[in-house]
Amino acid sequence: MTPRLVLVAGPYRSGTDGDPARIAANLHRLEAAALAVYRRGHVPMIGEWVSLPLAAAAGSTQVGDAIGETFLYPAAHRLLRRCDAVLRIDGASRGADADVALARQLGKPVYFAVDEIPVAQDESAH
Repeated sequence: MTPRLVLVAGPYRSGTDGDPARIAANLHRLEAAALAVYRRGHVPMIGEWVSLPLAAAAGSTQVGDAIGETFLYPAAHRLLRRCDAVLRIDGASRGADADVALARQLGKPVYFAVDEIPVAQDESAH
């Protein structure tokens, strides 16, 4: 299998009550899953890797402000349209559930565990 671009979807703000430490912990979980995807030979992406810098450049000053909201889900959905698959990690998240629904609508594979993702051939070794 050739490497795929895999969107890692899961809670970012969900269940945090806006607590920055809990938001950071959620991002850490997303990034740990991204590392596991990478180790299977794929290119992981997280919507917040795109939306947070865009929101900051547009003037967002805190997570969840009006400016940030204009980027969070739209950026993830634009990104998802370019991805080959989605990995949905555990945890309640309406945004991640929407990512799964869109992926299914687009006919993209959705995985719920890293070990469900086929291992890709490492093209950099050639």
